[in-house]
Amino acid sequence: MKKFLAIAAMAFICIKPIQAQGVKGLLDKVNKAVTPANGSNLSNEDIISGLKEALRVGTDSSAAKLSKLNGFFGDAAIKILMPEEAKKVESTIRSLGLGSLVDKAILSMNRAAEDAASGVGDIFWTAIKGMSIKDGLQILRGGDFAATDYLKSVTTAQLTEKFRPVIETALEKADATKYWKDIFTNYNRFSTKQVNTDLTAYVTEKALSGLFYNIGLQEQKIRKDPAAQVTDILKKVFAK
Repeated sequence: MKKFLAIAAMAFICIKPIQAQGVKGLLDKVNKAVTPANGSNLSNEDIISGLKEALRVGTDSSAAKLSKLNGFFGDAAIKILMPEEAKKVESTIRSLGLGSLVDKAILSMNRAAEDAASGVGDIFWTAIKGMSIKDGLQILRGGDFAATDYLKSVTTAQLTEKFRPVIETALEKADATKYWKDIFTNYNRFSTKQVNTDLTAYVTEKALSGLFYNIGLQEQKIRKDPAAQVTDILKKVFAK
């Protein structure tokens, strides 16, 4: 019996270090699994630089695309149309043979959004430069649109302020604001479902929605398409 206990004690002493090594090995594997950029040796600074570059490329590409003629009007995904609550009025106007008036209003809304999209670079770049390491790591751990969502959260107020006067000026040039207000002020007198008579606010909201939609598409390309990783830091951070 004493001999058996001695053997058991020796076995326990030998097994204990092996177990400890096993736990350490497991922890090492976990640490490697959570290393940034799929196990690469990227530093936090590399990650932040890559995310900033992705946002810069995404915002520049989106602004350049949308500020061109038909940037909004020619894109079915973001083309600004009459709001849902105004569809009944639109149908009535078209049935009276005044469809061209509605078409002009829709065209003017999209042209106004295209004008506004050309002046967003400074706002985006200021926000991108201000990204902290904490912001970057949260984006890295977030979903497929985490970078776009971050940008939306820190720039929407400034962009709204920037877009609104540009859109208002463009709409007034086309008399769209006047027609909209006249039509829907009268419509609201007889309808329980009110239409917002502030056309500028409506177009500004839709323009920003279209802008961030396109930035999101650019983010997806950069994350998943090597051809969209157009700089060295993008390749370094997103290639794997």
